[in-house]
Amino acid sequence: MTTLTDRPNTALLVVDVQNGVMKPAHDRAAVIANIAALVEKARTAGAEVVWVQHSSEELPRGSEPWQYVPELVRREPEPLVHKTYGDSFEDTDLEDVLAARSIGRLVVAGAQTDACIRSTLHGAITRGYDATLVADAHTTEDLSVYGAPPPGQVIAHTNLYWQYHTAPGRTAGTVPTAEVEFGVKATV
Repeated sequence: MTTLTDRPNTALLVVDVQNGVMKPAHDRAAVIANIAALVEKARTAGAEVVWVQHSSEELPRGSEPWQYVPELVRREPEPLVHKTYGDSFEDTDLEDVLAARSIGRLVVAGAQTDACIRSTLHGAITRGYDATLVADAHTTEDLSVYGAPPPGQVIAHTNLYWQYHTAPGRTAGTVPTAEVEFGVKATV
């Protein structure tokens, strides 16, 4: 249970599923298909879908690599949060967006596992949110030339450690796409 009082709602947080990020991504097609299924589940349940979009030298704002992949289409009025750091909360309006919608629980999907996904999960927990990682809806690129494990192992390790992550008064964990349930949106 979240430590944020009066925040009964759950949101799907879709992080950085952008052309430039996903082009070299491990298991790209399956991950995007799972995220698309999650977006549909959230919309059907009346849960918020919050989109996060990263900008950097490699992803200049407005460029083709910066755009979300064509398989995922954000609807108005679904919020879009722009970021320049790994943690989606850092120097963004994400907290304001979530507070305005009474969101205390996050279901997290996107990229990259070993950067923005991990940072955002930890950022959420430290700020009092419950944070669930969708085990088969996040990915990364192969950074083994820099000494990282192969992407499948990075993903598996992140799923393993987040499955057992704990914090006082908050829940963490992992769940496969097929088992994600958003429930009914609470009214505040």
